Amino acid sequence: MARCNVCFRHCDIKEGGIGFCGARTVKNGVVTARNYGMLTGIMLDPIEKKPISRFYPGSRILSVGSYGCNLRCPFCQNYEISWSEDALSMPDQKRRRELIEISPEELADLAEAYKNRGNIGVAFTYNEPLIGYEFVRDTAKLVKERGMKTVLVSNGTAEIEILEEILPYIDAMNIDLKGFSDDYYEKLLGGSRSMVMNFIERAVPDCHMELTTLIIPGENDSEQEIRELSGWIASLKDKEGNVIGTEIPLHISRFFPRFKMTDRDATEVKKIYRLADVAREKLKYVYTGNC
Repeated sequence: MARCNVCFRHCDIKEGGIGFCGARTVKNGVVTARNYGMLTGIMLDPIEKKPISRFYPGSRILSVGSYGCNLRCPFCQNYEISWSEDALSMPDQKRRRELIEISPEELADLAEAYKNRGNIGVAFTYNEPLIGYEFVRDTAKLVKERGMKTVLVSNGTAEIEILEEILPYIDAMNIDLKGFSDDYYEKLLGGSRSMVMNFIERAVPDCHMELTTLIIPGENDSEQEIRELSGWIASLKDKEGNVIGTEIPLHISRFFPRFKMTDRDATEVKKIYRLADVAREKLKYVYTGNC
């Protein structure tokens, strides 16, 4: 057995076994990323699609994703690659046939080749990138050496030690702050709100940060919760201890029935607009999504 230290789960994984996320394994007694360099998707996207609104707006970024996730959100829009049992249990041989296998060097070269189409760099997104942080680290380092930008789109569920490994090579992030109660995180998502908050707090001084909250009817849609969430964001500080959180963009997004939540109604548009107004009591930049 070897212990994985990427997130709060600290899975004990046997030789050749797989951790909860479906992407970490043990090889010769060492925990490693089974999904290293294995892409399920690659697309040249508008950066606003991440969503990131205040970092090189109008540009495009080469967006890549792999498979696996350390949360279990029942409303996941990418569940086929993030936590589908079929996808995560797929044998290595079949997985390799259906994935794009690429090295950090090849991906950095590809990003550079797309500069003439408006590409500014590479975004790690679609599934949860941090469960394969080694590929993120190795690729982002090369992308930055080529003078291009790097973006991380993540649930922020990782230990600070993992963040420290990638932070020198990441220019911007969008982190899902999915709600602002421990009950919501633990019972519905299978996650840790405190870990996400610690991750965001540490990352804010060193890169451009934007946050996203998907509003689920009856779960995290109260004005009180959004007031507390936006108030915490507003309190975040830079390296010198200056409060800069009021400048951090928050994206408040509308839920649509999907995956294991098809019995729910979509979030009312007027609810999204109202909660955005509540967040604007503390934050300068609040965006509404899926409306």
